[in-house]
Amino acid sequence: MNQLLPLIVAAPLLGAALLVATGRRLRRIVAEAVGCAVAAATAGLAVYLLVSSSSRPLVEWVGGWTPRDGHSVGIVLVGDQVALGLASVISLLVVAVLAYSWRYFDEPPQQQTGTFPALVLLFQAGMCGFVLTGDLFNAFVFFELMSVVAYALTGYRVEEAKAVQGALTFGVVNSLGAYVTLTGLVLLYARTGELGMREIGRALDARGGPDALVLVAFAFVLTGLLVKAAAVPFHFWLPDAHAVAPTPVCMLLSGVMVELGVYGAGRVYWTVFAGPGGVAPSDAERALVTLGTASALVGAVMCWQQRHIKRLLAYSTVAHTGLFLVGLGLLAPDSTTGIALYVLAHAGVKAALFACAGILLDRYGSVDAHELHGRARRLPLVAGLFTAGGLALAGLPPFGTALGKALTEEAAGTPLTVLFVGVSALTGGAVLRVAAGVFGGWGPRPSGDDTYETGGERENPETSGTRGRVPDTMVAVPAVLLACALAVGVVPAVATHVGHAVDEALPGTASVVPEWTTTGVLLGLLSALLAAAVGTYAALHPPGATARDRTAPLRRLHSGHIGDYVAWLLVGMALLDALTFPGYLAS
Repeated sequence: MNQLLPLIVAAPLLGAALLVATGRRLRRIVAEAVGCAVAAATAGLAVYLLVSSSSRPLVEWVGGWTPRDGHSVGIVLVGDQVALGLASVISLLVVAVLAYSWRYFDEPPQQQTGTFPALVLLFQAGMCGFVLTGDLFNAFVFFELMSVVAYALTGYRVEEAKAVQGALTFGVVNSLGAYVTLTGLVLLYARTGELGMREIGRALDARGGPDALVLVAFAFVLTGLLVKAAAVPFHFWLPDAHAVAPTPVCMLLSGVMVELGVYGAGRVYWTVFAGPGGVAPSDAERALVTLGTASALVGAVMCWQQRHIKRLLAYSTVAHTGLFLVGLGLLAPDSTTGIALYVLAHAGVKAALFACAGILLDRYGSVDAHELHGRARRLPLVAGLFTAGGLALAGLPPFGTALGKALTEEAAGTPLTVLFVGVSALTGGAVLRVAAGVFGGWGPRPSGDDTYETGGERENPETSGTRGRVPDTMVAVPAVLLACALAVGVVPAVATHVGHAVDEALPGTASVVPEWTTTGVLLGLLSALLAAAVGTYAALHPPGATARDRTAPLRRLHSGHIGDYVAWLLVGMALLDALTFPGYLAS
C-alpha cells in the first residue's frame, strides 16, 4: 500500500502533462472531462489510503533512495492521518472547482484548450506533495510549485491589466517569502546536516538547548509559511489577488492554499522545533498568538469595510487565518483538534461563498455590493446559500466551523474566547449585510464616495457573456460544499477521526473527544446572533463618511504598491525575531 502514496502526487502531474501535450487536438469538453476524471481518481485514492491506513502511517521512499547510516538524500512521503486527510480535502475541493468551472469561461485567445484544468491539476499536485512530504527541502519545492501555478492562475485572464498586476504582486511578495524560507533551510542544514523534518528535530535535540542560529532559522522558515497563510503583516497580497483572480481560483486560494500555510507552520514547529534543542514553547506561543490576534483583528475590520464582495471574503480569510494561528499557538492538543475541524469546515464554507460571488459576477457583471443592491432578488436559492455561508462563517451550530471554534474557545480561556466570538460575528455579519442588501434590497442603497474603498463595479464577466439562467453546476457545487461543512459538525465519526489524527500527529498527548458541549453551542449561537444583528443593522443603516474615516488610516496601508508590501514583509520578519528571542535572551 505504501507504493500507492506517490500516485497522489504523480497522477495530477501526469494528467496535466497529458492535457498540455494534447490540448491543441482535444475538444474543450473532452479536456475538461479528463481534468475532472484525474482529480476525482486522485481524490478517491487519497480517501482510500486514509481509510485503509488508520493503524499506522504510510512511508515511501521515492525511487528506493532509503537512508544509509541514518542519513538520506531521497524524497520521503509520509502518509499519516493528518496528511492523508488534507490530501483528501484538497483533491475533493479540486474536483468541486473543476465541476464549478465546467465551461465557466472562455480560454484566452492565446492559450490552447485545456490550459485551465492542466494548471489546476498542477496546483493539486503541489498541494498534495506539500502535505505528504517528510523532507523540509522538498516541502519547500512543492510549496513553490503550488505558488508558481497560483501566480499563473491568478493572472489567467492575461488580456486584463489588473489581473497581471494582481498576479505580479502575488508573485513578488510570495517569492521573497520563499527566499527567506530557503535561507532558514540552509541554516538548519548547515547546523544539522539533515533535511528530513524528524531528522533535523533529533539532531537539534542532541545538541542540547537552542542557540541564536536555530531561532533565526525558525523565524525565517515561519516567515515564508505565514506569507502563504496571509497572516498580518504578510497579508497584503491576498485581497489584491482575490480581487482579480477567476472565481474558481479564489475557491482554491482561500479554501485550501492559505490553510496549508497554517498547517505548515504547525507541522514545522511540532516536528522540527518543539524539542529541547528547538524553540521554547513560550516563545512559539508568543509569536503565533500575537500574529494571530493581529491578523484576526485587522482582517475583521477590513472585511467589514469592503463593498467589493471578493475582497470582503478575502479579508475574512485573513481574519480566520488569525484565529487558526491563535488556536495553533496555544500548543495544546485540544485547541489543535479544534483548529483542524475549523479548517476542514472553513474550506467548504469559504469556497461556497466565493462560488456564490462568481454567480453574481456571471449574472450581473459585478461584485460591487453597492451596485448590486436589490438586483439579485430573483436568485432565492443563491441567496439562501450565501446566507447559510455567512451564518456558518459566524459559527452557527451545527456547522463544523462552530464545533471547531467551540473546542478551541474552551482551550483558550476567556480573553481569547472574546476574540473568537467578536471576529466570527464581524466577518459573518459582513457577509450577511451583503446578503441582505444584494439579495433582499434591505435599506437604502449605500453611497460609494469613499476614496479608500475598492468597488467591484463594471467587472468583466468570467463567462462568455452574462447568463439569463444560472447553470445547475454553479449552484450545486456551493450547495454540496456547505453540506460537507455541515457534516463536519453533525456526523460524529468525522470529528472523532480528526481527533485521532491529531493524537497521532502529537505523540505523548491526548486530546478530548470532539463533541458538542452546552457552552460551545451557546457561544456559537451568540456569535451567530451578533452577526445577524450587526449585519441587519448595517444593511438598514449604511454607515456615513464619518464612520468610514475612522478606519481610513488602516485602509491607506493597503495601498496596492508592491514596495509597501515588501517593506511590511521586512517588518514582519523583524517582529517574528523580536517575539521569538525573549526566552532565549532571558536564559
